[in-house]
Formats: sequence, C-alpha cells, structure tokens
Amino acid sequence: MTGEKSILKTILHYISMNVCSMLGLSLYILADTYFIANGVGSDGLVALNIALPAYSVVNGTGLLLGIGGATAYAIAQGAGNREKGNRAFSQVLIIGAVVGTVFSLLGLFFARPIAQLLGAHQEILPLTVEYLRVVVGFSIAFILNNVMVAFVRNDGRPNLAMAAMLAGSLSNIVFDYVLVFPAKLGMFGAALATGVSPVISLCILSIHWLKRRNQFHFKWPKFYLEELRHIIGSGIPSFILEVSNGIVILVFNMVLLSISGDTAVAAYGVIANVALVCVSIFTGIGQGIQPVVSRCYGAGEWSSVKKALGWGVGLALSCGVLLTMVGWLFPEPIIAAFNRENDPVLAELALGGIGIYFISFLFAGVSIVLTAYFAASAKPVPSLVLSLSRGIAAVVPLALILPRIFGLNGVWAVVPAAEAITLILGVAFYLKSRSQIKKTSTP
Repeated sequence: MTGEKSILKTILHYISMNVCSMLGLSLYILADTYFIANGVGSDGLVALNIALPAYSVVNGTGLLLGIGGATAYAIAQGAGNREKGNRAFSQVLIIGAVVGTVFSLLGLFFARPIAQLLGAHQEILPLTVEYLRVVVGFSIAFILNNVMVAFVRNDGRPNLAMAAMLAGSLSNIVFDYVLVFPAKLGMFGAALATGVSPVISLCILSIHWLKRRNQFHFKWPKFYLEELRHIIGSGIPSFILEVSNGIVILVFNMVLLSISGDTAVAAYGVIANVALVCVSIFTGIGQGIQPVVSRCYGAGEWSSVKKALGWGVGLALSCGVLLTMVGWLFPEPIIAAFNRENDPVLAELALGGIGIYFISFLFAGVSIVLTAYFAASAKPVPSLVLSLSRGIAAVVPLALILPRIFGLNGVWAVVPAAEAITLILGVAFYLKSRSQIKKTSTP
C-alpha cells in the first residue's frame, strides 16, 4: 500500500463505505423509533427505549466477534499468513453461531424477566416484552451479519458490505411501514421488521461466495486460546462502545423515571436514538480506518498507519462540529418527527435536552476514532480503557452526581462531560504510544 495518493484513496474509500454501512445499521432502530412513535404512541416509545439495552448487548456481541476476528484476519493477511486468517474466521463464525443461538432462546423464552430487569413497569411491560421477544429472538441473525460484514469489508469488498447493510436498513423501513400501518401489527410489526433485516443483509453478502471472490474460507479449526485472546482483545472495545450506548440508556431511564416520569423517558428516547445515528457516523469512520491500519501495521508501514489515523481524526472532528450545529439550529423539526401526539411536555423536555446533549459530538468522534486505532494496531489496553470510559467509568458516576446538582439539565450534560473526559484520556494514550514508537524506531 505505497504512495500517498493510493493510501488516501484507500482510506477515503473504506471510510465512505463504512459510514454508509453504520448509518444503515443505526437506522434499524431509528426507523423503529419513528414508526412506533407515530403508530403506537408515546407508550411504545418508552417501551422501545427500555428494550434498547438488550439490543445493544446482541449487536455488541456481533461487533466483538466481527471486528476482533476481522482485525486478526487483516493483520494475518498483511503478514502473508493465510492459514491464520482462515482460522480466525472459522473460530469467530462458530462462536457467533453458538452465542447467537443462546441469545435467541433467551429472547423467545425469557423476554418478560429481561424486560422487568431493564425497568419496565406494569403499564409498559406488555409492549416491552412484545418487542424484546422478537428482536432478541433474531439474535443469531444480528450476530452472524456483523461477523460477515466485518470479514467481507476486510476482504477488499467494502462496497458489498455497505450494500448489504443499506439493503437491510431499507427493507426495515419498508417493512416497518407495511407492518405497523397497513397491517396494524404495532409493536410486534416494528420488531419483526427489524429482525428480518439482518437476514436480508446476509443474503446480499452471500454474493461474495457465489462469485468466488472470498480469500477467507471456513475449516473446522483447533481453538487456540492465545489467538482467541487477541481476537477478543481487539473486538472488546467495539463491544463496549456498543453496549455503552445501552448502559447509558439504562442509567438515563432510571434517573429520568425518578425525576420526571415516562414523558422524560420518551423525550430522551427521541434524543438518544437520533444521537445513535450521529455516533454511527463516527463509528463508521473508526471502522473505515481499521482495515488500512491493521494491514499496514502487519506489514510494518508506520507512515501509512499515521496517515490513516490523521484522516480519521480530521473527518470525525469536522462531522462532530457539523452535527452539533444541526442540533442547535434545527431542534424543532427533529423532535416533531417523533411527536405524533404533539405532546407539549415531551417537546419542551426534548428541546432543552438536544442543545446540551449534542455538545458531546464535539468530543465523541475523535475519541471513537482513537479507540478504533488502538484496537486495529494491536493495543487493546488503551482501546479498552477508552471504551469503558464512554460506557461505565465516566457515565455512571456523572449520572449519579450531575442530576443532583443541576436537575434535568444535569442529566443531559452527563454524556458531553463523559465524552470530554474520554477524549482527554485518548489524547494522553496517543501521545504516550507515539513516544514509545519513536524510542523503538530510533537506532
């Protein structure tokens, strides 16, 4: 991967494809949010927001196996070791199938206790159970889809991975409309539309095999614990990044229920789900530089690694400024799209929240790209620390402290404060790693 123009073209190609893919993935839930808000009402919006942490665990597991396995595959390919790359694919595919089956069974038979554990009270419980049973029941499809998307992308076909994700997202939007409105299936219809979408995505990805363009192959592997440790180490940050969204939603639901009740949770549901789409852009940029960083890292091309990171950070920062401005300038139409009942209290709460919450995008993009960079270059510890900071280490303490001081505004300020702390940590880790590289590369 030599030549500055060639590197730049490759980086931008991967980033653009991955941003589109992650937007497609995030639109799964945003489409549900829109159609549930307009077809079921505010109770459905509350139930959806309560169910989202369970979806985050399922999706995060798929990202853990997919990103971790694909990173190991890309590094092995860069080093010219095809057998090791095939072994990484085979191991994560088997683990994904097993874990996905377990999650699917849990969703089908234990949706009610899961909903109660997530905080669904008696009025919201039936809708939450209805949504959870279907979406978590499709866990195996979500997990295997994330695995295959990551490997196809790292196998030189980011355009096909993007097409698969967008096809799944588009089908979700179409099925959401048909099942919620003409078919009048309500919450069940929205959940079914979401569950079928990864199946359609997997069908699109199968083209990679039908045209015999795949360089990775499945073989029943021997499981090497050391290789699995590296796979999990590279994938766990992506898992935590995804699950952190669920943890934030869970903590916020509990705090908001104690402060303002269901309407505040519904308002937060609007903000959080729009924010998930914005964060998916940053995740797409981070995943876009991952194949380039991993391959160049495996080949020892340090200047290319640095260029990939620089472009990723620059794009993330630019997008962060743009998204923050959109939230400040156009909050009313964003809220109105999810407020079919024209609830003035919901609109007022969401309006106050967007202006504060969207400040987080100024920090989130760079920290997410740094997290992806550390994972892609076989530095799992800083990547893990940054992921934990975004999800647990910073958010939970801040959620317990800031609302006591600033009330509802304190709730909205939790995420921007956590993202700022995470960014400071990320920059510190990068400066430390850069000084270590200079020391090891000095004769």
